[in-house]
Amino acid sequence: MKITIVGAGNVGATCAMRLLEGDLADIVLIDIAEGIACGKAEDMMDAASLLGHTRNIIGGSDYELTKESDIVVITAGFARKPGMTREELLTKNAAVVGDISSKITQYSKDPIIIVVTNPLDVMSYLAWKNSKLNKRKVIGMAGSLDSSRMNLITSRILNKDLADVDSLVLGTHGETMVPVSSHSKVDGVSFDSSLSKDIISKIIDKTKARGAEIVSYLGSGSAYYAPSAGVYRIVRAIVEDSQEILPCSCLLEGEYGIDGIFLGVPAQIGRDGVSEIIELSLSDTESTLLKNAADSVRSKLENL
Repeated sequence: MKITIVGAGNVGATCAMRLLEGDLADIVLIDIAEGIACGKAEDMMDAASLLGHTRNIIGGSDYELTKESDIVVITAGFARKPGMTREELLTKNAAVVGDISSKITQYSKDPIIIVVTNPLDVMSYLAWKNSKLNKRKVIGMAGSLDSSRMNLITSRILNKDLADVDSLVLGTHGETMVPVSSHSKVDGVSFDSSLSKDIISKIIDKTKARGAEIVSYLGSGSAYYAPSAGVYRIVRAIVEDSQEILPCSCLLEGEYGIDGIFLGVPAQIGRDGVSEIIELSLSDTESTLLKNAADSVRSKLENL
């Protein structure tokens, strides 16, 4: 299997390292700054005998290197700075993702595209439209990251082991994300049944603010270790055809009463991309919040 990662910045390079060292596939790292992509690829290969993996990575700026890729991960684009929302990146990154997704399909006939560039749900839609791929072949990486963040926040607030927490975040990867307390669990019991409303509200508020919190610490750029881990989980599910259910941004066509946009929902992931979108029973409040998230994405698409 061959995987291309477009964007050799912090997210892209860390994704490449995780996939390479996970022995999942050979990697092509593409960036407009050819030297950066080549240098990071060669640096990773210098570690191959130390780590004992058998995979290869090459870097460059020529999209011909991506020929016949099975999976393409798009991380390229402008990163958030302190005080900036994901939505402020909309116009800048729309041009970047539109160009990349068109180039990808010039060299790879039917790849799976995983989008990481923000604002993620809108960028996933643009990647789908420009690549002209089947909707099952375009996946936005978001919900798995936000759910992992919610796991950590919950474990800290409740002083629980991470293994005891199983959270779920749907909706957008942004200010209108929907942490789903009815399907989030501690010790196998839903938040709604085991936690007070005040505690749930505290967990949800901290989850929504987590990305901005990390941006404020870093001072320049945004998170990359956890986003790259989110990509790794999706790629592993594809490579192993595991049919694992992960929250991802997918094109909805009537599911959850929403049509024509990408939005974070539980999706079964396998060798062909999204095998099935899982429709959960949500509370009235959660359903309303999910539709609000959909309206937010639709508004941004209309602006574009």
